[in-house]
Amino acid sequence: MDNKIDSEQLTDTGGLKIQTRQAWVAETVELLSSMRFAISLLTLIAIASVIGTVLLQNKPMPDYVNQFGPFWFDIFNKLSLYSVYSAWWFLLIMTFLVLSTSLCLIRNAPKMLKDMRSWRDNVREQSLRNFHHRSEWHSSNARTQVISSILAHLGRVGYRYKVVEKDGASLIAAKQGAANKWGYIFAHSAIVIICVGGLLDSDLPIRFQQWFMGKVPFEGSGVIAKIPEQHRLSLANPSFRGNTMIPEGASSSTAILPQATGVLIQDLPFTIKLKKFTIDFYSTGMPKLFASDVEVTDHETGKSFSSTIKVNDPLIYKGIAVYQSSFEDGGSRLKLKAYPMSGASAETFDLAGEVGGATPLKMASGTDYSIEWSGFRLFNVENMARNGSDVRAVNANQGFNQQFSANLDKHLGSAAKNANNKDLKNVGPSLQYKLRDKTGQAREFHNYMQSVLIDGDYMILAGTRDSPSEDFRYLRIPADDEDTVKEWMRLRAAVNNPELRELAAQRYAKRALPPNLANAGQVQLQLTESARKSLSIFAGDAQQAGFVSISKFLEQIPVAEQTKAADVFMKILNGSMWDLWMVAREKDSLPVLELDEKHARFLQSATAAISDSYFYGAPVFLQLTGFDEIKASVLQVTRSPGKKVVYLGCLFLVMGVFSMFYIRERRLWIWIRDDGIGAHVLMALSSQRKTLDFEKEFEQLKIHLRQLTTRSGQETQADNRANAA
Repeated sequence: MDNKIDSEQLTDTGGLKIQTRQAWVAETVELLSSMRFAISLLTLIAIASVIGTVLLQNKPMPDYVNQFGPFWFDIFNKLSLYSVYSAWWFLLIMTFLVLSTSLCLIRNAPKMLKDMRSWRDNVREQSLRNFHHRSEWHSSNARTQVISSILAHLGRVGYRYKVVEKDGASLIAAKQGAANKWGYIFAHSAIVIICVGGLLDSDLPIRFQQWFMGKVPFEGSGVIAKIPEQHRLSLANPSFRGNTMIPEGASSSTAILPQATGVLIQDLPFTIKLKKFTIDFYSTGMPKLFASDVEVTDHETGKSFSSTIKVNDPLIYKGIAVYQSSFEDGGSRLKLKAYPMSGASAETFDLAGEVGGATPLKMASGTDYSIEWSGFRLFNVENMARNGSDVRAVNANQGFNQQFSANLDKHLGSAAKNANNKDLKNVGPSLQYKLRDKTGQAREFHNYMQSVLIDGDYMILAGTRDSPSEDFRYLRIPADDEDTVKEWMRLRAAVNNPELRELAAQRYAKRALPPNLANAGQVQLQLTESARKSLSIFAGDAQQAGFVSISKFLEQIPVAEQTKAADVFMKILNGSMWDLWMVAREKDSLPVLELDEKHARFLQSATAAISDSYFYGAPVFLQLTGFDEIKASVLQVTRSPGKKVVYLGCLFLVMGVFSMFYIRERRLWIWIRDDGIGAHVLMALSSQRKTLDFEKEFEQLKIHLRQLTTRSGQETQADNRANAA
């Protein structure tokens, strides 16, 4: 007896566990296939896509450190925001979306297909009376005649129908627009197909090779052909997207795939040789067309063919698409002249470099530098509007009093922002390079070769910035009568020469001395001392110089007298700077210039530029004097097996949306029974979407059917013959 009870208890317990497990599985499937779960996943994907669009993906990690700082860089890196579309959490969301949509299709598609085939002819007269859109009337015609009239009209308006005899009455079940259900199936299938295509084109295959096949990014530098095998991807790699840069006359058989900590090398089944790179410009200097004339050599057959790759006109060969992405410098050879930016010397020396290479720079002071030539551009289109701000100066406005701020605002500050007026012009070639000291610290520079007209004066622009995350700030060096920087460099060196400053102070005192002055000797000594002090303060020292030094000096004067003292100081400084310039020219055996408006404007701009130059941050200024341009084409190389899959998904999506929005399903039931003196007709119409068109259709159908069924037999027959004809 006890054994029997125990057995029953075990059976009940086991059945309860099975029921609990089944209920848990059913609830899980219900959640995964629910609309709210799918919408939540789509929301997360949308947010991730916004992040991936705003934040440039797969850039070198130092760029992100410079952009966000160490704290936020580490947080964003842990969230994998620098490679959103290949992050584990993004792929997991995509997987769950495919799973959710697939479960939803599996659960609902069979029901929908069954419902499309169903006539729903199991209704009763009483149930039809519960419909909101219903109508009933009496016809004096026989039931068969009424049925014949109704079926003829339904056929004319596009309804499919079925007649069922039940309970001594006839039921006409009709339907139209049942293909609306296909819209749901196509739309949900499209989501699955597009996601699968996206996963095929993602770097999931590359991740798989890194996880299970020992592939690791290459973090060093060297010749691509000598990079070890663990950093290279084989020809069998099903999906990739990389770049290759080919200078004119050179060739490449690999693509570079940037990764978070380095690069992977993708071998190609062919070699691309760039025969010629062609670029065409608009009158403003903006690129209008660029294309690459290439020769492709197949590694397997050894055969070659020529092709031209243009923007939006790629080369497709062996399942690999080669797009024209951009263009870069391919190692242009440069000739430069170096001008010292400190000390009393103005002696120059020549330099040569090649873009992509480095040149050692040894200074007389014993400090060694390395110049890394990072870029050369033959065309530069800038906004030269008078009040625009594409022309920039070094921001040296630190600690200035208000007396000098107004004077300096037109020389200082970034001009790349808030430009409302557009005056785009090509300002000629420019050079970009980094100056690295022996400790490894680098500062970046961007110098224009030709002078640029700014506010009526020609300036030579010398840009500088401390890190790649900053915008360039430009020092405006006024161009002299020969459109060079020689006169400015001569004046800059003279400012730092005490002997020339002394001569200039004496000459200024003689020139500024009023005629027929009783105590001329004493006044001349006072003017000489004032000019000597003005030039000395402006020349400054290693800590501060220029207008900053003058500002510090004026702060020692009582506030009430600062404005007057500043006016006197600047008048003496401007006058003595002219004499200093002329003394420097005489020293170099050059004639004295005439003090006219043109040279006065030059001197004013030169004084401001000398003050700014203390913030330039380089021992020399490099002026580009010649170049031999070598262009390089940047090609994007991709293998996208999921592209056609995505296209198929897009086609399904269009079909689905069209079906759901433009095909309306309507169900019509007409119950006809004999009532002794004719037939009684009960009509009901139903639709998933109650629109104004549906209301209008119901009214028209009700009126037409009522008229057809209440007419005499002869009229009906005549009408049918007319319709048949």
